[in-house]
Formats: sequence, structure tokens, C-alpha cells
Amino acid sequence: MSKTAISVVMPSFNEEKAVGPMIESIRKNSPDFETEILLVDGGKDKTPELAESLGARVLRKPPRGHGDALKTCLLEARNGIIITSDCDNTYPMEFIPELVRLVEQEGYDLISCCRMHEGLGKEMPRTNKFGNWLFAFLVRLLYRIDVHDVTTGMFCMKKSAVAALDLKNNYSLPCEIIVRAKLAGLKHKEINIPYRFRLGEVTLNKWRSGKAYLRCIFNYRFGLGISPAEM
Repeated sequence: MSKTAISVVMPSFNEEKAVGPMIESIRKNSPDFETEILLVDGGKDKTPELAESLGARVLRKPPRGHGDALKTCLLEARNGIIITSDCDNTYPMEFIPELVRLVEQEGYDLISCCRMHEGLGKEMPRTNKFGNWLFAFLVRLLYRIDVHDVTTGMFCMKKSAVAALDLKNNYSLPCEIIVRAKLAGLKHKEINIPYRFRLGEVTLNKWRSGKAYLRCIFNYRFGLGISPAEM
């Protein structure tokens, strides 16, 4: 019997400290799958060389934002099931088998991984927690989607869902994935995951990102015509 083929894809930006442990964890938790590991890298350190030496496929492109890199990951993934993660060791690769099971055996098109639960502690700053709670509350209120984390970097989806999502945004791409899955009628489920302290420096501009999330949430609900470049 042939193994299920999956792609684990990660945007990366100066992740020298984390890329080795990340790839090791992916390999450790996917022995039953044919696994492609893909990085889209826009940094200036040795992340690409380290990743390639460990067997990952690396695409280099100028840094235009996390969402832009993630869209490239999704479009360039070669296999039928795609798992996304940040490349900073914050997301649990031990959930790979469960995510694949949900797609293969329960027929979900998209699974989003929620960090916002009672088990979350100091791994996430308080300002981030409040912003993430607010964004998820607005999505529940305006779209009637049962979701509690719309800024997560960890998803599992069918490759066939990528075309249906027709993603446009950049800084608010995770939220767009969840909202557009609802609008496209895809079968979506949210599951809780643990979240860890990151390895390496924080590169997120939280104020630019926060404004983009609010624009995304209101734009799709009320048809405001906001440019994807602002989201």
C-alpha cells in the first residue's frame, strides 16, 4: 500500500535557530507519510542552506510579508494534503498524523489549529491574546463561524481547496483562509493545539497586522472594496 503524500510548508525569515529543530520534528512525526518539506524564504541568514542540507525544498523570494510567502507555499506544494506552520518551533508537529486523519477519514477540506484556549500561558504576550480574541469574536459574530483563533499559522487543507479559497490578502491571510472557506462552502473544523515559545527573534509588526485583520473581517462582511494590499 502506498503512503499518503503530504506537504509541510513554512514561510521563513531569518530562522537559523529554529529551522533544524523544525525539520527534525516534522520528520519524526511523519514516518508513515511521503513528506515534502517546503520553505519559502525571504531572509538574509543561513536558513535556506541549513534547510536544504536537511532535505527540505527551498524557494527564495524577496520578503513581501508572511501572507505572500504562505500563499507561495500553498501554490507550490506538490502533494494532495498540505500542512502549514511557522518556522519558529511554536507549532506542534506531533499533530501531523491527526490532521491527516481528519482529512482522509472524516473528509474535512480545512482544519485550523487553535492556540486560544485555557492551556495558553505566557507563550503569547497579553496584547497578542487580546487582539486574537477580538478578531475571533468578530468573525464569530459577523460570519457565524465557530472559531476561536483566526490568526493561527497552522492549518491542514486539501490541495484542491487552495483554488477554491482564491486567496488575495497578505498580513491577514490566516483570517482570510477561514472566512473564505465558509463563503466557499468548504468543510472546516477547528482543533485545539498547544503553543510554544518561539526560537529566534520576533519579526511580526503587530500594529500593521492588527489593522489588516480588522480590514479583512469587515471587508468581506460588508463589501467595502478594500484593496488586498491593505489586508
